[in-house]
Amino acid sequence: MLIVAERINASRRAIRAALESLDDAAIQREAEAQDRAGAHYIDVNGGTFPGREAELLTWLVDIVQAVTDKPLCLDSPDPAALAAALPKIRSRPPMINSINLERERYERILPLAVEHRAKLVALCQGEAIPATSSVQKVELASTLVERLVGAGIAIDDIYVDPLVFPLGTDPHSARATIDAIAVIMERFPGVHTICGLTNVSHGLPARKLVNRTFLVAAMSRGMDAAILDPTDRELVAALHAARAVSGKDEYCMELISAFREGVLGG
Repeated sequence: MLIVAERINASRRAIRAALESLDDAAIQREAEAQDRAGAHYIDVNGGTFPGREAELLTWLVDIVQAVTDKPLCLDSPDPAALAAALPKIRSRPPMINSINLERERYERILPLAVEHRAKLVALCQGEAIPATSSVQKVELASTLVERLVGAGIAIDDIYVDPLVFPLGTDPHSARATIDAIAVIMERFPGVHTICGLTNVSHGLPARKLVNRTFLVAAMSRGMDAAILDPTDRELVAALHAARAVSGKDEYCMELISAFREGVLGG
């Protein structure tokens, strides 16, 4: 299960404040904590500061790489910001979060992914609103995978995100996403599926409970990557337990190692 650590994101007030003041120590503490917690990729998001996204994303790449060797996931819809930050990445391969089927975004981000041999988070979203039903999600995923592979992106570098929406506004979104994951993983052997996990619980009470319940359900249908908080010990414990129960952790060795290392929360 590939873990993309989500905490360096300008949607969090503490991170936005650190970006506004260029507080490298605050950002680096987050990077180190997520590295220790077992992240495979560190997501960096520079937010939407007018005219500054390229500057801030590049700054994030530099200061995060100073404290961790984990590869980075560049979280930006802005091709100019990605073009500025990608050459600075030392740990390969990088990941780009994200591309979709909006024409301008697709045509400008795809060449960057090819040039830098980046892994790609591919959102099930076209020119219109994002897909809500499982059928729509699968249709967009199919178009994305076929186009990206045709353009030279290895299928193993594609991480399809069917886009789960908050249950408080769309009570059927989690089920639609889970059903889509199962079809996508079966239809395209070698492709990966991923989600921004905490979207599902936005605005709800007991968010951590909802997050880990959705994670386990999605993993049971084949999801093999997630953008999440690796410092949430109960969430990570659920992830390891799900892998063991589903037979993806031979002799439960990963679960046992995580327990011995004190990673599990219960």
